[in-house]
Formats: sequence, C-alpha cells, structure tokens
Amino acid sequence: MTDSGVVIVDKPADWTSHDVVARTRRLAGTRKVGHAGTLDPMATGVLVLGIGKGTKLLGHLTLTEKAYTATLRLGLTTNTDDAEGEAGTRTDASAVADEAVLAGAAALTGTISQVPPQFSAIKVDGRRAYKSARSGEEVELASREVTVSEFAVEDVRRVDGPDGAFVDVDARVTCSSGTYIRALARDLGAALGVGGHLTALRRTRVGPYDISQARTLEQLAEEFTAVPLAQAVASAFPVRVLDSDEVRRIAHGNRISPGEQGPGPVGLFAQDGTVVALAEDRPGYAKPIVVFEAA
Repeated sequence: MTDSGVVIVDKPADWTSHDVVARTRRLAGTRKVGHAGTLDPMATGVLVLGIGKGTKLLGHLTLTEKAYTATLRLGLTTNTDDAEGEAGTRTDASAVADEAVLAGAAALTGTISQVPPQFSAIKVDGRRAYKSARSGEEVELASREVTVSEFAVEDVRRVDGPDGAFVDVDARVTCSSGTYIRALARDLGAALGVGGHLTALRRTRVGPYDISQARTLEQLAEEFTAVPLAQAVASAFPVRVLDSDEVRRIAHGNRISPGEQGPGPVGLFAQDGTVVALAEDRPGYAKPIVVFEAA
C-alpha cells in the first residue's frame, strides 16, 4: 500500500487511460486510483493519477493547461480525425506551401471556437458521441471556446504517396483543458483545402507536472514512487498556511476569512506542513471545496 499522492505516468501507446489505472491499482496495492483527464490510446506521455486522498485533486487538475508535441498529416481525412480511424477523402497536398501551414496554425492560435470530433466522449441527448458515431449516426456537436496559447510549427515534411504528396507537420501545442488536438489537425487541413488528421501525439505537461517527472509502468513496477499529497498540492495551487483555529474550522467544512492568494483553488496547510484542504474565496470568506484532513 502506498500513501496518498499523485503519480505521473508516461503512458505507453495503445493503452487506454483505464488500462493504466488498472495496472497502477495493482502496483500501488489499492483500488483508490483515478486519472486527471484521459489520453486517447494512440497518444503517449503525461497521465496524472491520484492515489488515495490524491483522487480528490483530480477534478481540479483536469482544469489546468496542457502541452503536447504532435504530428499532423495534411492530405487525408479520417472519421476519427486521427490515425486510428477509417480513411476518408484523399487530396494531393503538394501545392500547400510552408507559409500557408504557418499561417493556418497562427489562425488557430488564441481563443478559438472548436467543434469536438464525432468520435469523442461528449454527450448529446445523454449519449456519448462516439457511440452514435460507431453506429453510423452523425450527431451535431456544439462548438465551444478553447484557448490555444501556442501552436508552433517545428517542421514541415513532404511525403510522397501514390495519389500525390502528403504534408506532415510537427508541432508544439499548449492549450486549455478540453482542447482536442485532433480537431486542430482536422481544422488546419480543412482551412488549407486538403483535409488532415493527427498521426502522433505526446502529452508533455499537465499543469505543473511535466514529462521529466513521468515514469513508465515498467519503472513503477521496479520502484513505485508517488509525489506526496502535500507536495502535489503545493506544486499545483497557491499555498495558504492556517492557524490552529482556522484548521479546525476548515476540517469541519466551515468558512474562514478570505486570504490573499486569489480566488482559488488554494491549498490550505497546517503550520506543521500537513495539507488540510483546497479552498476558494468568495466575497468576504473562504470555503473548502475539498477536505483532505477531516476533524
């Protein structure tokens, strides 16, 4: 059994996030394991898991910024907008200039309106969109606002095919939670008139947790290591140290006076370094949203 905390896994390709959780439950010796935001099976990289009381963090960590490296193929659409789907329309992309790719990426940078892929977990009328898509039903997904703070093209490569050239684009993307990188590939291809899909994806950061901290499942099997709960909270959120009376009140779920750390979430700590709760400020008071140490 391991203590509560956060485990940063370097997810292997062809594993679902649920597969990684199941494996980690066995390695950690506890069923109380969850993940902060799924990665598609094709993708690799940072998957943040909560262990024990660390699972209480997960809903708040899912809201943080994420970073990726990706390869987009221009000249072919797929029904899933990535390489795992069925091939769709093939268009010769040999006339697509590097400058047009750069301009297209720039147009998809900033606060943009994005329609999620048909094969996504978005619910429409109570049903997951991917379930409708698998049955051949096309559902209308509402666009939503996301923020792409970086869409940096690192390389543009020409790949000859039997029906003309593809254009492969290696890129770095930093974005808000809820952004679909395969939708960026789809939309870049559509804007350039040749279609596109995602062929490779590696998540390099979730909030403060980056790939340098990640461990493979093989490494974790040899030595299981978790970021202790207090350290995980302190690295992800502003910190406020409470006096003993405030600790008691928060542990009972009561309000205290607001702090100076901003609206939150804020990590609330006892003077001995124990993490007590996450809290949010309201006008005139702070209230706990997650309590780790009950009274």
